[in-house]
Amino acid sequence: MQILLYAISVVMGYISGSVNVSVIVSKIVYKGDVRKHGSGNAGATNMARVYGPVGGMIVLVGDFIKAVAAIGFSRLIADGVLPGNITVYEICGMLAGIFCIIGHAFPVFFKFRGGKGVTVGAAIALMSDWKALVVIVIVFIAVFATTRIVSISSMSGGIALIITVALLFVFNGLSLERLILCVFASVLVIALHHSNIKRLIHGEEKKFKFKKSDKSAKQESGEPEKSEAEQKGE
Repeated sequence: MQILLYAISVVMGYISGSVNVSVIVSKIVYKGDVRKHGSGNAGATNMARVYGPVGGMIVLVGDFIKAVAAIGFSRLIADGVLPGNITVYEICGMLAGIFCIIGHAFPVFFKFRGGKGVTVGAAIALMSDWKALVVIVIVFIAVFATTRIVSISSMSGGIALIITVALLFVFNGLSLERLILCVFASVLVIALHHSNIKRLIHGEEKKFKFKKSDKSAKQESGEPEKSEAEQKGE
């Protein structure tokens, strides 16, 4: 029974993570593909950069909810089948969280091209200990206010999460499973920023700006601009 619960948690987590909200919203609402614009990343930041703050917020909320749901439902099922078994409860939550962020980064429904897991990582922090979420949000905001660079802010939040859950594990009784989940999520998020790290080293990482016009989005994506005659014919 335990193996079945673990398998359900893995599948539930991965399928939930693979539901890439930014790709779905960009295709249905904006009739495009966010991965073809801006940084090419399928996440809330690039969504906001390309389609504006509303699109970015929709993706942010959607990605957050899917991770909370995956972890919450896996724990609920474990508690319903084996009530009182804390070990199975924690392992199911850990597996669902790990595979949710893997699915988000490598979604089976979208040719394994997903986001960098920042929002999912924040949801994992919440489902591990709300204090961890508070810390990483404060760190993210402080770093972003100073640098205006999302990648640095995100990686700083990941490092802060590792330190925070380690302290909670030692001094506040955080479970080993939640510690492992948060450390895994943080390391994956940082690893997925490898291209950003290269640009930071070469001084090429750009500061965050919202989309100003459709023209700017096309320029960023490398699409050719249309002539006035072509635009009138649309």
